[in-house]
Amino acid sequence: MSGLFDLSGKGAIVTGSTRGIGRAIAEALIEAGARVVISSEDAADTERVAAELGMPGIACDVTDNAALERLVAEGEATLGGLDILVCNAGITGRAGPFAEIDMDDYAQVMAINLTAQVLLCNHALPRMAARRGGAAILISSLSGLRGNGRINAYALSKAGVAQLARNLAVEWGPQAIRVNAISPGFIATELSQPLLDNAEFMARRMAMTPLRRPGTPAEVAGAAVFLASPAGAFVNGHNLVIDGGTLITDGS
Repeated sequence: MSGLFDLSGKGAIVTGSTRGIGRAIAEALIEAGARVVISSEDAADTERVAAELGMPGIACDVTDNAALERLVAEGEATLGGLDILVCNAGITGRAGPFAEIDMDDYAQVMAINLTAQVLLCNHALPRMAARRGGAAILISSLSGLRGNGRINAYALSKAGVAQLARNLAVEWGPQAIRVNAISPGFIATELSQPLLDNAEFMARRMAMTPLRRPGTPAEVAGAAVFLASPAGAFVNGHNLVIDGGTLITDGS
């Protein structure tokens, strides 16, 4: 059974991996034996976290297609091969109804959360196919599966990410490439701290979650290791929801 989650000898790129869920995924992949390229748009943060984890770091603005191409090419060269891709970089954008949406903000959210994942997969998956197999994990969100009056472009982009995983799974499955999505629910991270500190919000949100607690980045990371490892070798085109049961509850 131990070999089911063994990633020894595998090379991975994780975007947005200097903090939160992205860093937790990078750490979990490393613990499972993979070598991981750490990446974010901030060069100093990328260098610092890469040094802390003892892994290579490549800064990348995911809205720049040329930078994405360099990330994949340099990452593959540094690792000696690319087997795992985790598209995690994303932003929330401005909250509010679609009727009041700022279209510049909308464009930025779509560029970072969805378009960048399309481009990154287009650069990486052919290289992974040349190695006769690999796994791509696209980070979606619970918000892409539920209606919400204030989460506008973010939710729309994340719904698109889940569909992207399904499409790419069909396209690349015949070449032994598996593509799956992960949809985290409410996860306790640095970015969610203002909500964690909001007693009214937490009481309402936890009443909607059967486990009555937020998730942790490590719990999302464990799912990523599963999808990247031999344990998940027959899982393809799936959207794995990590939400403590929020999606399936009626709030009672």
